[in-house]
Amino acid sequence: MNPTHPSFLSRIAIAIGSFFAILGNGRLASDITRLRAGEALAADVPPAAAKEVRIEVPVEKIVEVRVEVPVDRVMEKIVEKHAPVSAPSHTAALQLLGLLQREARFVDFVQEDVASYSDADIGAAARLVHEGCRKVLSAHFTIAPVRSEAEGSRVTLAAGFDATEVRLTGNVVGQAPFTGTLGHRGWHVTDTRLPQLTDDKAAAVLAQAEVEL
Repeated sequence: MNPTHPSFLSRIAIAIGSFFAILGNGRLASDITRLRAGEALAADVPPAAAKEVRIEVPVEKIVEVRVEVPVDRVMEKIVEKHAPVSAPSHTAALQLLGLLQREARFVDFVQEDVASYSDADIGAAARLVHEGCRKVLSAHFTIAPVRSEAEGSRVTLAAGFDATEVRLTGNVVGQAPFTGTLGHRGWHVTDTRLPQLTDDKAAAVLAQAEVEL
């Protein structure tokens, strides 16, 4: 069954909406990084068949064969070792969304039903939204590549490399150092310059209603 691909405009809305979700959810950011690196989705990977472990136990002159199948309790123990996920800062997310609305009319664009508009009209609007979003990122964040090498070049990761900044894909066998091809340089924020808020509740008002007298 072939999935229906979203339209160009829908992909714009999905991309912008995903941006805010990634800012507030570190686990989602990690999942998207693995997906961009080429890892298959969990839904696309057939469940691995449980491996049977056969143990021959001599009992007098009879060999007893026992079949042991690993259970899910092993996975539960692994999950328990994960560090607790910190709660996202809702105020900072709302503040950023307000800045995007002010400079790019981002909320107006996403909330508009554009089914009746032509692709040319939508493209012109998307260009303005893109320009405003780029202005907000440039003014309030310093964003730099994780790796300085050009994409497609060969890189070597020494032992002890930062696994939060670099993810290994493909045939990962053995221990570092690892040598492979850089598929994406990655991005990280080196500085954040959000304005100071005098009223945290006001951040929830992304755009004031306008009444003309």
